[in-house]
Amino acid sequence: MNNFDQLISGSKPVLVDFSAEWCGPCKMMPPILTEVKKKIGDRGTIIKMDVDKNPAYAQKYQVQSVPTLVIFKNGNIIWRKSGVTAAGEISQQMEKAIALSEM
Repeated sequence: MNNFDQLISGSKPVLVDFSAEWCGPCKMMPPILTEVKKKIGDRGTIIKMDVDKNPAYAQKYQVQSVPTLVIFKNGNIIWRKSGVTAAGEISQQMEKAIALSEM
């Protein structure tokens, strides 16, 4: 099992930003994700996954378009959305995922 699989298998929610260098909308995500990280702090993890460098993961999780955001928890997908997404919506979904781990 590699680091990515270990990371998404944990009880802490992990937001994966599936993106690509050539993708215009993907370039809009870093400041949004920085804002989300400020809100959730260490209660959740945010990572970026380049679909061109990691085609096996893009295929495994059926990422058809970028950016695609996926929240994993205990190895399961609990939320996913394609396209540029507002920080408020992402934060709300991460808070829900965090709340699940506190139950």
